[in-house]
Order: sequence, then structure tokens, then C-alpha cells
Amino acid sequence: MNIVLDILLLLVTIIYSYLESLVKFFLPRRRKSVAGEIVLITGAGHGIGRLTAYEFAKRKSRLVLWDINKIKKEVGDVTIVVNNAGAIYPADLLSTKDEEITKTFEVNILGHFWIIKALLPSMIKRNYGHIVTVASVCGHGVIPYLIPYCSSKFAAVGFHRALTAELETLGKTGIKTSCLCPVFVDTGFTKNPSTRLWPVLETDEVARNLIDGILTNKKMIFVPSYIGISLILEKFLPERALAALSRIQNIQFEAVVGHKTRMK
Repeated sequence: MNIVLDILLLLVTIIYSYLESLVKFFLPRRRKSVAGEIVLITGAGHGIGRLTAYEFAKRKSRLVLWDINKIKKEVGDVTIVVNNAGAIYPADLLSTKDEEITKTFEVNILGHFWIIKALLPSMIKRNYGHIVTVASVCGHGVIPYLIPYCSSKFAAVGFHRALTAELETLGKTGIKTSCLCPVFVDTGFTKNPSTRLWPVLETDEVARNLIDGILTNKKMIFVPSYIGISLILEKFLPERALAALSRIQNIQFEAVVGHKTRMK
């Protein structure tokens, strides 16, 4: 009997959640203030990290642009963490050096563990903070010649989702989490990216979307937003259709293939 009640409650919750999402879609989201918050941003010297730092600075946040060993002594407890640092080596798997694979995982996911383990205790103690994981659309779908990058970004998305669930289980609902998943961004790390269906994003557009997502406590931030819908639809397509969609997308960038630099 209990299982029947649980299932009925689940159905009611699903219906309520959809109605709530529909209402929120048409209503403007309430934005929180980040004035005075201590914000740690990794990879803040360029690209998304640099412009995200500017956005926080405009909102009078206190910025830490990055030295994990001295943070607590010099500025106090960090309340917002943006794990933005990233590494990418476009190449086929056999042309990718072992140290490049290791570096990709060290920067794109292992660094998230060490930073959050260092800063999470003070957040848990206060039940307050915001943890931002910068991932990628490659954390939801794959692209050839980016196997280590895609794998590390899948791990980053998993890290965000598992951490979110764990904080909720611990009752630490005052600690918010967000995960940024943009398509190709013109940061210079991937040379000459292009696609027929996705735009190549400018870093300022991504930074603005990230700030908006943080201020509204958005869990998953897709840029552009319709990518989220596209990824959902892809889950229901058969393999032949997915292959056809990949050909239509015609994703291109410079990559080392067979020990030579070519355009994909």
C-alpha cells in the first residue's frame, strides 16, 4: 500500500513541478545580491573567467583570482566558487599525448574536487554559498577528436549533479549549485571552430548568461538556452537519425589527426 501512495505522490510532484516550471518561464526570476560576497574564480586570466570576474566586480563582489593556499588567511571564507579553469587538446586519441590526457583531467575535473574540499567546510558550517561548475555541452554529448575533453566534461557535469544531490541530502539547501554548459566559445583554445546549427559564442555573452544563472540560482545553464531542449530530443532519436544530425551540424575545428594538423 505504501508503494502505491509513494507512486501517487510522485505523479503529483511531477505534475506540480511542470506547472511550477511553466509559471517560472513566464515570470521574471528574482535575482539575489552578490555585493560583498567573496568570490573565487579559477582560470580568471582570460576568456570566460576574466569576463565573469568583471561582472562580479561590477556588482561589488570581493574577488579572489586565485591562490588556494592563502585565501582563508587573507580574505576570509569564500562564499562563491567558480571552477572555470579548463584545458583542451584537439586531436584524435592516438595522437593525444599521455601528459595531455593527464593535464585535461587534472584541470577540468580533479581540480574541482580539491578546491571544493578545501572550501566546502565553511559553507556547510554556515549553510551558505554558491558552487559553480563550468562544464560544456560536451559534458552531455560527444564530439570526435575531443575524447579526453568530452570525458572530463561528462565528469564535471556528474560532479555537479552528485554534489547537488549530496548537499540536498545533508539538508544544506542554503548552498546553491550551478553548472555552465556552453557550446563552442571563441576563447582561442579551439582554433577556427564552426558549426551549421550552433553559434560560436563570444566570451562576454557566456559570462552574462553565467552571472544571470548565478543570481537566479539556476541549476543548469545552457548557452544558448535551446541547447538543453536539443539534448533532450537527441535522447529519443535512433542511431541513424543521430548520425544524420551530426552530418547536418558539420562541426569543424583544427585538430591533430594522424600526427598532422587538419580541419575536421
